[in-house]
Order: sequence, then structure tokens, then C-alpha cells
Amino acid sequence: MQPRVLLVHGLLNASWWLLPLALRLRKQGFVTELFDYSSLREGPQRALPRLIERLHAQPPNALVGHSLGGLMVLEALRHAPLLPIKRVVCLGSPLLGSQIARTLAAHGWGRPLLGRSATLLQQGLVQWEGAAAVGLVAGNVARGLGHMFVRFDGGSDGTVAIAETLLPGLADHCVVRSSHTGLVLSRDAARQTGHFLHHGQFAPTSEHTSRAADV
Repeated sequence: MQPRVLLVHGLLNASWWLLPLALRLRKQGFVTELFDYSSLREGPQRALPRLIERLHAQPPNALVGHSLGGLMVLEALRHAPLLPIKRVVCLGSPLLGSQIARTLAAHGWGRPLLGRSATLLQQGLVQWEGAAAVGLVAGNVARGLGHMFVRFDGGSDGTVAIAETLLPGLADHCVVRSSHTGLVLSRDAARQTGHFLHHGQFAPTSEHTSRAADV
């Protein structure tokens, strides 16, 4: 039986944005499903109960979340620790909190861009202690609007600093050549995601990062 994977999108996106990633995971032997929510109108407070209900009703084998979506799936598992989810991959998720989110929230004009997801994006998580093995794929192509708001110390994907993705308790972490938005389109990110979901660890990055396309 093919393993089932539920994908959760990030801020200001919709589920269809994850279709390229879903297609590449299908080619790696997974059955993929998408969870849709409004990051602005619902935010975690309203969307998490729906996500948890979905996971109880039809538990997948694994979860994949892009950006805010990674925080969402880990929060869902934290609130429902008995769910039989074995593995999780987060793509460019600011698990330690987002500097850009904190900057936007400090300005009246910026807070509407975060909507009801502002608190979770600013605070992130302290560490991961759940039963599921969690892997994080970070990007290192600093392309995007993030530099309009903050100056990152160290590498970033243009929106999230690599340092913001290094949550204590992760099973594995890898960096691919991609921007933040490009992570859902990157062949390398998809290969690494599938490898972790199959094996519980990422492939050696030297085999993938050097060949990754700049998207």
C-alpha cells in the first residue's frame, strides 16, 4: 500500500500552490492530499481544530508543510500527540520564529499581511519532543521581498533565515539551493522530502545541493 501524505501550505497561499510538490511526491510512490485554510482569516486558532479533525478522521502516514504550514502541522501534533503520524517534513519553516514576522507585526501597515497567523509566526516553537520524526529542508538562495524588511545574519532563502529553521529535536536538517517560494517548485527539495519520508533521513546533501536548480 502506498503511504499517504498530507500537504499543508503557508502564509498567503492556497492548497493548489503545493500541486507541483504533490506531483513529484506521487512519482516517488506517495498518495498525496492537500489541506486548505485561510492563513489571514482563520489562522492557527481556527484552522488547527479542522486540521486535527481531518487527521483523526483519515490519518495519513506523514505530513509535509511549507513555511507556516510546517508550524501548523507540528502544532497539530503537539495538541494531538496520539495521532499515528510517523514522519514530518517542513520546507523553509521558521520553527524558531520569524524575524520578518516580528518586524511586520511591529508596524501597523505590516500586521494585516500576517492576519491571524501573526503570533505563531513570531513565536515559533521552543523545541520538538513529539513522537514523529521531523526533518527540515531549508533554502539558501536569498531571493525575495524579505530583504526589504530585515537584514539576515547568515544564510537565508530570502524570507526565512537558515538559523530560524534549526529547531532542537529535529531528526535531520538539510539545505538546498532554492529561494523560499521556490522550495515548493524545487526538484531537489522534493527529492529530499521523499527520501526523508521513505527513510527517516535526508540523502547526503553533496549529492543533491550541488545539482539543484536555482528556482
